[in-house]
Amino acid sequence: MQLAADAQNRIFQALADPSRRAIFESLTRGEAAVKDLTTRFDISQPAVSQHLAALKDAGLVSGRREGRHVYYRVEPQGMKPLIDWITHYRAFWMEHVDRLERLLEKMD
Repeated sequence: MQLAADAQNRIFQALADPSRRAIFESLTRGEAAVKDLTTRFDISQPAVSQHLAALKDAGLVSGRREGRHVYYRVEPQGMKPLIDWITHYRAFWMEHVDRLERLLEKMD
């Protein structure tokens, strides 16, 4: 259970930053080199690399080296802990909303 919580925390922390979210969203459209991401977001190469390191640490992206360039892509399986968390709480809230609806119907 603690491992799942740690994975969820890393994902939430990685996606909490707007620049990282933007980089992640950009990578959902396809693989990109660090230099391409630097140009796309008009931020320094070291900053892009730091954001990619956080996304990689969270398991959301992976990189492959080709010569002097590193290309990053989204790892769809990396979102599984977050999806599991959402699924758990979705079921929880749906049950509570259903109960609330029944209560409100009784009150009418």
